[in-house]
Amino acid sequence: MSSLTVKAPPAKVSRLFSFPDPVNEVSARIVAGVVALIALTLLITGWSVLVLVLAYGFVARALTGPTLSPLGQLATRVVTPALGLTPKYVPGPPKRFAQSIGAGLALTAAILTYGFNNFAAAQVLIAAVFIAATLESVWAFCLGCQMFRGLMKIGVIPESVCERCHDINAPA
Repeated sequence: MSSLTVKAPPAKVSRLFSFPDPVNEVSARIVAGVVALIALTLLITGWSVLVLVLAYGFVARALTGPTLSPLGQLATRVVTPALGLTPKYVPGPPKRFAQSIGAGLALTAAILTYGFNNFAAAQVLIAAVFIAATLESVWAFCLGCQMFRGLMKIGVIPESVCERCHDINAPA
């Protein structure tokens, strides 16, 4: 009987699929603002290709933070430094959870649009993305982060995932 040995992924792969912790909330709000504008443009114009843009962006940010997201790169490397605003660092795990929810909504919208030819149903999901992204960008209210906090409170997400997250607004 042979035993299977599972090797850890190479360091480069591990780094690629890492998520920043802490996250600069200034950059996160800039990304959310652009996401809100893309979602609003999609809702107003009906340009369904923007569903794919949103889906790619959310999946890239959920998996790698800003690393594979052109919007994430622009926000963290260009816009945030150019604005010269004081960084506000918040825990990363709730932000990753929020990006994952966005990925789920946008991927479902893409499947509805291109797999089932049901753009109307997809627009409902994109409207939810628009609302959440607007709340984040304008008022720094992260719906996904609040859901993360609630799930930690009831024990669905273990405290070990984010020990700093008991107070989601505490410094990272």
